[in-house]
Amino acid sequence: GVAGLGGLGSVVAECLLRSGIGKLIIADFDTVDKSNLNRQRYFADQVGRSKVEAARENLLRINPKANIESYNQKITADNAPGIFAEAGIVAECLDVAEQKQMLVETILTRTDKIVVSASGLAGFGESNSIETRRVSNRLFICGDFESGIDNNIIVTAGRVGIVACHQANAIVELIINGKM
Repeated sequence: GVAGLGGLGSVVAECLLRSGIGKLIIADFDTVDKSNLNRQRYFADQVGRSKVEAARENLLRINPKANIESYNQKITADNAPGIFAEAGIVAECLDVAEQKQMLVETILTRTDKIVVSASGLAGFGESNSIETRRVSNRLFICGDFESGIDNNIIVTAGRVGIVACHQANAIVELIINGKM
C-alpha cells in the first residue's frame, strides 16, 4: 500500500510496480498541481486531475495487467486500516508531520502490517546521508533523520527520489525475505 502520492508516493509506487509488484493499493486526496511537476511522477497534461487517477493511469501504462486499487480520499485514523486491509506493508508517503505520525501510529497499533516511513529528505546534496533504519520488526524509516521541510530548506527531486527509492527497496527486500 502507498499512502500519499506526492514526491515520495508517486516514486515509490512506480518503483514497486517496476520491481514486479503486481498489486498496489494507492490513496491520496489531492490533485496534481503545476508546482508538483518538478519532483512528482506526473505530466503537464495531468495538472488539475486527482493524483490517484493520474497515478493509476501512469502505473497502468507501465504494466497494464497490474491490479491497482485506488482511494481518492484523505487518509485518517478511522479509514486507514480499511484502505490498507489487504496490504502487508504500507509505505507512509505523506507530507505533513502530524499526518505521518497519525498513519504510522494507526497502522502499528490497529493492524499487524509493516510500515516503511520517510523522515528527513529536504535540501540537496549529500546523497549518502540517506539511509534506511529498522526501528522495530514492523517499522522502517528512510531518510537522513535531520533535514525537515521548512521555509529555509528547499526540497529537490533528487533527495526526495533517493528517499522514495530507499522506501521501495526496503519494501521489495521485506517481500523477498518473506517478512510480510
